[in-house]
Amino acid sequence: MRLDPWLDAVPDAALVRLRGARDVLIVSHENPDADTLGAALGLREVLAARGATASLVCSDVPPPLYAFMPGVADFRTDPDAGRTYDLLVIVDCGSLDRVGPVRERNAALFAGLPLIVIDHHASNGAAGEADWVDPAAAATCEMIALLATSLGVPMTAGGGTLAAALMAGIVMDTATFAHPNATPRTLAVSAALVAAGAPLADISRQLYRTKPDVQLRLFGRVLDRLRTAADGHVIYSTLMAADVTETGALSAHSEGIIDLLSQSETAEVAILFKEAGPETTRISVRTKPGGVDATVLTGRFGGGGHARAAGASLSANVPSAIERVLPEAAELAAAVRR
Repeated sequence: MRLDPWLDAVPDAALVRLRGARDVLIVSHENPDADTLGAALGLREVLAARGATASLVCSDVPPPLYAFMPGVADFRTDPDAGRTYDLLVIVDCGSLDRVGPVRERNAALFAGLPLIVIDHHASNGAAGEADWVDPAAAATCEMIALLATSLGVPMTAGGGTLAAALMAGIVMDTATFAHPNATPRTLAVSAALVAAGAPLADISRQLYRTKPDVQLRLFGRVLDRLRTAADGHVIYSTLMAADVTETGALSAHSEGIIDLLSQSETAEVAILFKEAGPETTRISVRTKPGGVDATVLTGRFGGGGHARAAGASLSANVPSAIERVLPEAAELAAAVRR
């Protein structure tokens, strides 16, 4: 599958910086998922194919869910001390705040390096000369595939590692092509990755059909608290810190719960309220195609993301967050006409 029809999307300035780089610091977002991890891993393979080296950094250690991704154990929570990097690339971060504490701990290093932001979140305001923000991309990994092709690196690079890493990110952010963000370009990129050896079926099974028992127990608690508002047009539930502790789960095991809530037949808006601290609540939002723009709701609370999937953090405990968010969600849901 040839990707030539879509290569014009890749900014020349980004290609110039990547061609000239010899030692790159690649940074993923905190609380990482398969797209940010896959984009970083994939970019490292692209650079290696061109004779450059790279460090993989993330504020949080990747969860066990992603242990199947080749090279994921190479992520570190801080850059290598004393290493002379010549380029910083931030992947899949809707804003610089999403980088997390590693950015604060290494503020001087981050500020002193030439920067490329590669991201697909519509809410990203990055506007640097070499930045590439493409909301039309289903995943940042889709963008890395186009970048690799533009740099003359085959999808088979890394003995299959490049294709597998990028496929994982696309599978995650499209829910195995079930979301409406999967475009003809997404499918063309995916076809090229499968042709290069990406194990699509295995990746889909690992991400969406394999869960430890403790995660299922965690899901059960959240589903047991399921509530509706606005005559059923809003569905929501809560995930408390005690749920994670008492079930023996990990915080990362909450991944996927919001997608269950979004399967509601009648709700226009699905919301999961996660207790992130005594006075901090994280909300994850999903909306139906053709209805509420999730970024409009989360944007009212300083968040962002995509039209169908977005999030935000509120400086409030869970009950207070519910009181603040539900009226806004109900207002937006009521305006939908089917």
